[in-house]
Amino acid sequence: MTRGESVYAPGRELWGFAGFVNHFVDKPTIAAVNGTALGGGTELALAADLIVAAENATFGLPEVKRGLLAGAGGVFRLPAQIPQRLAMEMIFTGEPITAARAVEIGLINAVAPVGESVGAAIELAQRIAVNAPLSVQASKRIAYGVVDGARPDEDARWSLSAAEWAQLKTSDDAKEGPLAFSQKREPVWKAH
Repeated sequence: MTRGESVYAPGRELWGFAGFVNHFVDKPTIAAVNGTALGGGTELALAADLIVAAENATFGLPEVKRGLLAGAGGVFRLPAQIPQRLAMEMIFTGEPITAARAVEIGLINAVAPVGESVGAAIELAQRIAVNAPLSVQASKRIAYGVVDGARPDEDARWSLSAAEWAQLKTSDDAKEGPLAFSQKREPVWKAH
């Protein structure tokens, strides 16, 4: 999966891929990130099994800067994929990281030259495709703890995320963050 030359799945586009972030896909998936992948773009990449990114790519969950929540799995998938303290720093600060940093901490598999992330992802897919498909799929199900096509370990996290979002979205801060962003000013948080 990939999008465009310079921007990869900004948050507003995530909802077209909601099925991907919310449901287990039994075949290996590879995200080829061509540039900026913030918010929903990072969450979409986190839902993939493997990630190859262009050297100019960035990743992050900036929702906290807007009084919002990374509600498409990012808040629980990021700490499952990189060391928890690094994940919590990214989640709490909302600051992006570069592709070089992402590969260093194990968030992504490889960095490719600008314009070559799709080719690098295809090369990785070809290395997988030479193996027995049923073995690869069984290995994926075991690695993710899949039972009857679902990931029970994530089910509770999806419910918790939905409950937190239901409460957060009615707060003054959830209104102030996007408003301040649209008005190009710093938000004034009220913590209610």
